[in-house]
Amino acid sequence: MKLFAKLALVSAVAVSANAMAMEKLDDAALSATTGQDGLNIGIGATKITIDHLYVHDGDGLVVPGTPDPADPNAPVTPISGKAGSIDIQNVELTANASSLLASKNLADISIDTDGGGGKPFLNVSAAVSGLDIKLGKINVTDAEKDGTTGLITAGKNSATILNGLSLTTGVTKANIQLGNTPQGAMIKLDGSMVGGLTISDISLHDASAAGGGDIVLGKIKVNDTGSNDLALNADVAVTTNGLKITALKTPADVYVQSIKLGTKDSASIGDVQISGLKVMNGANAGASITISGH
Repeated sequence: MKLFAKLALVSAVAVSANAMAMEKLDDAALSATTGQDGLNIGIGATKITIDHLYVHDGDGLVVPGTPDPADPNAPVTPISGKAGSIDIQNVELTANASSLLASKNLADISIDTDGGGGKPFLNVSAAVSGLDIKLGKINVTDAEKDGTTGLITAGKNSATILNGLSLTTGVTKANIQLGNTPQGAMIKLDGSMVGGLTISDISLHDASAAGGGDIVLGKIKVNDTGSNDLALNADVAVTTNGLKITALKTPADVYVQSIKLGTKDSASIGDVQISGLKVMNGANAGASITISGH
């Protein structure tokens, strides 16, 4: 009898008009149930490493063909190049101990949905702790494309274009809106990168037969004019013409320290300082950068 009693109780709950399982949980219902509107996600990690990060170009450099001397007006068929890859080696991301979020997480994410007055959207607010980013060698390699799967694999022939660099950032905040975008762009970077942006140990390599040397920059420091921090005032939108980034809205100072030509052991030719760098696009401050394929 106990079994039948339990089955009856379960059945009564299942068909109850007040059973929450029969209703959709929006933000308000979720709040009433859990005491929390939306969703918070904290990512705890102190280090992320990647052995190889490849960027593949499936058709390489496409160059114009040679016109037909007998018929200069005839259509010219372009000559397709060979597939190639960029190989970024030994990528290392470590939390910057001097610029952590209050939660000590690597990243904190807050997700909400909003009706938007008839134009609903998903809002994702993300804050990322400061990072120490190290890149090993960056090589350009040949590549092969599988005729069946279309997948590309980097080859064994390579040339080094960058010996490596280190990048230090402060806390970064971004707001992402999907669906409609009442904030005016899909991604908005806001706030300030505390301590500015520092890029160290940049070494650009000349792998040509006539070269073999390097252009070495000891350190690049970027911050707002009159401040030690760097404003993160940028918009990112996906247009029909590609990814559009509007940035560099605030005057900035740039200091390039210890420029060496030849090797890292060569004598420095000096430093370069840029103060009060302003970028305008018509009447608006900032540059508009569009990224697309070809």
